[in-house]
Amino acid sequence: MSPIAPTLRRRRWALFALFLLPGLSMAAWVTRTPDVRDLLGASTAQMGLVLFGLSVGSMTGILSSGPLVMRLGTRPVVLLGSALVVLALPTIAVGAVTGQALLTAFGLALFGAGMGGGEVAMNVEGAEVERLSGRPFLPALHGCFSLGTVIGAGLGILANAVRFPVIAHLGLTALVGAGLLVWAVRAIPAGTGRLSAEDRAAQATGPRLMLLKDVRLLMIGGVVLAMALAEGTANDWLPLVMVDGHGFGATMGSTVFALFAAAMTVGRFSGGPIVARVGRARVLTVSALFAAAGLALISAVDSQAVAVAAVVLWGLGASLGFPLALSAAGDSGPNPAARVALASTIGYLAFLVGPPTLGMLGEHVGLRGALVVPLAVVLLAVGLARATGERPVREDSSTGELETVR
Repeated sequence: MSPIAPTLRRRRWALFALFLLPGLSMAAWVTRTPDVRDLLGASTAQMGLVLFGLSVGSMTGILSSGPLVMRLGTRPVVLLGSALVVLALPTIAVGAVTGQALLTAFGLALFGAGMGGGEVAMNVEGAEVERLSGRPFLPALHGCFSLGTVIGAGLGILANAVRFPVIAHLGLTALVGAGLLVWAVRAIPAGTGRLSAEDRAAQATGPRLMLLKDVRLLMIGGVVLAMALAEGTANDWLPLVMVDGHGFGATMGSTVFALFAAAMTVGRFSGGPIVARVGRARVLTVSALFAAAGLALISAVDSQAVAVAAVVLWGLGASLGFPLALSAAGDSGPNPAARVALASTIGYLAFLVGPPTLGMLGEHVGLRGALVVPLAVVLLAVGLARATGERPVREDSSTGELETVR
């Protein structure tokens, strides 16, 4: 390793590339889900079970990432997570073209593990860059993920339109991802987030169970779960909802997903000033209402034009929910890292149970009818959003220091 530390600017651009990579990769296979479903000959319920591989992988990644970062630092965890995302794409493609649903599910599990594990490490790295630069960085960083989904969805639309083979499409995307990873990982310094054995032992014996008694934190976790389900439902099912539920072709189904991704990108890049002006809780309340309105219209109204417009509401509503709720978890009390980890774990339950639940329900009532599940959960988040508000600060009369009101 070079003795010269990478510059902060280079580190920022490297993280932008590393967040772009999973967004680009995810959109590649999401836009081809109708083709993957047809190649596998899978029913809606069977497709839900295939997508369950993604859920299992995501939970494995998110639960193992924290301990790995504390032991090894962010760099090897980022490298491993991003490499799994790259490896997942050709695995998914080979499983699809050979008609092996189990191999496809395994590829999705690799993808979920890479995203779930790598994202935690990249957020730790991004928070460190934000601290060193003294400027907001995480909103734009998450915006790069959404930008990657827009680019990937656009390429997916083109691939569908010209009937480009799934295996070639996902294979080429993996090569691009590998190039981004090789270029970016060298700018990630070693040691960020790593703790000594003594500190890790102290973390392990800390009062984690006390967090489960924090009602406000659990309410925030509920918001994280709801907004994760809103976002994850689109990532897993939106093209198929448009194809099976609203009669679009595969190319138009991918186009609608691209529109959702674009709305997410706009929301994430423009949300910071709005939050600063009106407050986190109000923004989350309106966001949840927007997402609920979009889900309700797509589910209940049998109109392609309404469905397309509703996807914009859904995307704008889902865009800020996950990052803002995680920010609220970190602000909710002492030991912010443990609080964010707990809220993230609660949120990832949505990715674990969402795909198979919607798939099995959709088998009986159709995918449009199955959208009532995320709709109901997002409406619950409207009532819980007040828990995400910034906590007031007061001056301690005995010390003259500022303290946060519990």
